[in-house]
Amino acid sequence: MRAVVTRVTSASVTIAGEVTGRIGQGFLVLLGVGPRDTRDQAVKLADKILGLRVFEDENQKMNRSLSAVGGELLVVSQFTLYADTRSRRPGFTGAAKPELAEPLYEFFLEECARRGFPPQHGRFGADMAVASVNDGPVTILFDTDAR
Repeated sequence: MRAVVTRVTSASVTIAGEVTGRIGQGFLVLLGVGPRDTRDQAVKLADKILGLRVFEDENQKMNRSLSAVGGELLVVSQFTLYADTRSRRPGFTGAAKPELAEPLYEFFLEECARRGFPPQHGRFGADMAVASVNDGPVTILFDTDAR
């Protein structure tokens, strides 16, 4: 799985003119699923993201987690994180097929909720408009295949 996690002061996702998810301070997570990804990886990724300490403490050091600041979570499915960019027209065959990707995306949402962070979210496969106000900016890339 691949995730781009951005620390935000606010973020939202809109589908067909309707806001389906909106948060204040927290993380915007763009989540991509690869063809060999598993539920185990989704669990570990949720743990890493939810435990990430990138919010400033009283000494302006990135030392506080999402829970420490009362932050929220917005998760948006993003198959384009698996783009093959060797040519000018990216290919997306590296992403998992929807029949694997959607259940893992939903499972990731459930894992976040189980840990006390019920995420706002988009809709898998939908054409979405995502808005965010990056804070910092702080943006972290996670890849469960990276060694």
